[in-house]
Amino acid sequence: MSKKPVQKGQEVETTGHSWDGIEEYNNPLPKWWVYIFYACIVWAIGYSIMYPAWPGIKGATAGVLGWSTRENVQIDIDTAAAKLAPINAKLEAAELTAISGDAELNAYAVSAGAAVFKTWCAQCHGSGAAGAVGYPNLLDNDWLWGGDIEAIHTTVSHGIRNEDDDDARYSEMPAFGEMLEPEEIVQVVNFVMTLSGEEANDASMVEAGAVVFEDNCSSCHMEDGTGDREQGAPNLTDAIWLYGGSYEDITETVNYSRYGVMPPWSREASEAGRLTEAQIRAVSVYVHQLGGGE
Repeated sequence: MSKKPVQKGQEVETTGHSWDGIEEYNNPLPKWWVYIFYACIVWAIGYSIMYPAWPGIKGATAGVLGWSTRENVQIDIDTAAAKLAPINAKLEAAELTAISGDAELNAYAVSAGAAVFKTWCAQCHGSGAAGAVGYPNLLDNDWLWGGDIEAIHTTVSHGIRNEDDDDARYSEMPAFGEMLEPEEIVQVVNFVMTLSGEEANDASMVEAGAVVFEDNCSSCHMEDGTGDREQGAPNLTDAIWLYGGSYEDITETVNYSRYGVMPPWSREASEAGRLTEAQIRAVSVYVHQLGGGE
């Protein structure tokens, strides 16, 4: 039978337990701490009953009070929408070309449009609207379907080459790798490089490439390479390239074509749309005033 360890010169007695020679002090928690702990348990039970708390298969317990953060946020949104309703109605009713002439309306449209752009457009066009490879720069004057306020409004409303809106901007470049001989591809790529003032990769191919271009490309890009906005055919005579202007990039484009897609944003124009007409107009005004709008 083991004996209780003798405690010599200790101010606090031990529990009598010993593990590998290590003894446990008998230090009970202070009463005030224990009472607070019990109070926290009671408060937690009460909170679980009154407020949403325990997760379930389809959602959390609602709580007796029926309190909801989502509902509170929606109330704030509805309150803000009610306050902005008059000026949004004015924005929707105004002629697009007349908005810039109304100082108050234009200021509101630019401010609201900036918020819309940062929420829905910056992911592709960049926070500063400078674009990226495959996503147009909205700060320059190179617009495939036009850069005036009305053209921008139409593009934003219906999108580009999507299957959700019958009025979406649409154009499609053939994959000439399936139509031309490899040598003809090399020839026309070298010719296209010279249209924007670049040095051809192989100058001996340029003359023959001009013939290939005239026979296969000029119907969309025009004989002088300046493009056709009605067809969404880009201008090849400037130094602005959506997918890159190097010999390799142009070769890739000619061989396999490009097919960028932009969703429709107007909920009035398409079930896939996400923005109201006022928001569409606001972001159109915002994009137009960035510097590239015509």
